Amino acid sequence: MTENQNGTPEPQDDAEAQAERIVNDAAASFLDEDHDGIDDLTADEEGADDALNAAYTKAAEHLADLQRLQAEYVNYRKRVDRDRELIGTNATAKAIEALIPTLDDIAAAREHGDLADGPFAAIAAKLEGALAGLGWSSYAAPGDVFDPQLHEALMSQPSGEVSEPTVQHVAQPGHKVGERVLRPARVIVAQPE
Repeated sequence: MTENQNGTPEPQDDAEAQAERIVNDAAASFLDEDHDGIDDLTADEEGADDALNAAYTKAAEHLADLQRLQAEYVNYRKRVDRDRELIGTNATAKAIEALIPTLDDIAAAREHGDLADGPFAAIAAKLEGALAGLGWSSYAAPGDVFDPQLHEALMSQPSGEVSEPTVQHVAQPGHKVGERVLRPARVIVAQPE
């Protein structure tokens, strides 16, 4: 026979009950290790839930920071691409502005018939083709409607043949790169009477 905690003998045949009691006592002491009356396993679950919620909150903050940084980076890339394109357009415009006197001489030679054949005509055509590849174009022709955004009126004459201000003569053609006017066309304008 064995004695229980009170010191009274217990029958040996109740070994199954005794084993169950030992397991229960061990489980009770395991669940309440600090003997404060609170189930430590439940407390550990609550602590784990708090830690998990804190981790979720931290992960959400990091995700928000990452999304904000990604948006800033996308905006930065767009701004850099736009600035790069603007710098390229400005550089092209400056180079073509330096060539405007030469282009005026070519236009005058063509108007006087000096540019019909020969090597100079081929060189002029190559130069204009190369500049056209960069977005350059020359504009203004007699009969165009006068537009103060595109034309500079050197003189104005009344005319019964037009119903709105019209380019009568082009003194110097205008030059532009894309939609940007480098120099407005200098023209003589026919005004309706």
